[in-house]
Amino acid sequence: MGLFSKLKDRLTRTRQALSDGITGLFRGGRPLDDELLHELEQLLYSADLGAVAAEVVADLGRLHKRGEISGEEDVRTKLRELLLARLDQSAGELEFDAHPTVILIAGVNGSGKTTSIAKLAHRYSQAGKKVVVAACDTFRAAAADQLEIWAGRAGVEIVRQDEGADPAAVAFDAVTTTLKQDADLLIVDTAGRLHTQKNLMQELEKIVRTIKKKIPEAPHHVWLVLDSTNGQNAITQAREFTASVDVSGLILAKLDGTARGGALFTIQRALGLPVRYIGTGESMELLEVFDPEAFVDAVIRE
Repeated sequence: MGLFSKLKDRLTRTRQALSDGITGLFRGGRPLDDELLHELEQLLYSADLGAVAAEVVADLGRLHKRGEISGEEDVRTKLRELLLARLDQSAGELEFDAHPTVILIAGVNGSGKTTSIAKLAHRYSQAGKKVVVAACDTFRAAAADQLEIWAGRAGVEIVRQDEGADPAAVAFDAVTTTLKQDADLLIVDTAGRLHTQKNLMQELEKIVRTIKKKIPEAPHHVWLVLDSTNGQNAITQAREFTASVDVSGLILAKLDGTARGGALFTIQRALGLPVRYIGTGESMELLEVFDPEAFVDAVIRE
């Protein structure tokens, strides 16, 4: 099954809101006019496209006035083009330019962070990479236990300590293990307490300093996991993190569970960060490299 087909199956709710919604607007051979464009804008807003909705509909309106588009097929084709132009096309699959490569994962509790880490570990392990996971969220009850279960399912090694341990100490042990085993990848989980807590940010900084003592150029990536079902609220969370941590990419989890997948456009636009991966379900394999064309096609193509 190709990526478009997989996403089409997994992003059902957003697809129903957008693709099926567009079909409904043109039902009965309804002509393209200002009223229909207004309804299209409301449709896009309902899928959480925010300001992007008004922009693309304004562009469609101008094209219609110039006689360049006239019906449903034209609208879908041009809408696809306009939406794609608003997505970062540069990310793609992780390239292992450093050995070992170190990825720091951040995100609030409940965002899908733990399962996203497990899916990443599974993905790279299946690709033949030796992976170590560091359980540096030592404050949340049973956080390391949960990650250990997922790491076991993914078939990768986990480095952990008891609840309440110093997260930087866990990071130190994990880096030591990674180097000793000549592993390809270290994925570092971090505490997911409220993003407004100053001590959390200080803790992240301490983890980074500890890692750099043994691997000066690490972490090579800092990815923030956001819950897609939070829509616009995810942007507020992300801004708090990016104000304190040098985030380089995003993972959008739970896209299968929302009809507001259009928030992906506003999240990327607001933060200026590439979406690296999207989560489309609970199963270990349901993490996809973000492909802008496949995503847009999955939610607006007939």
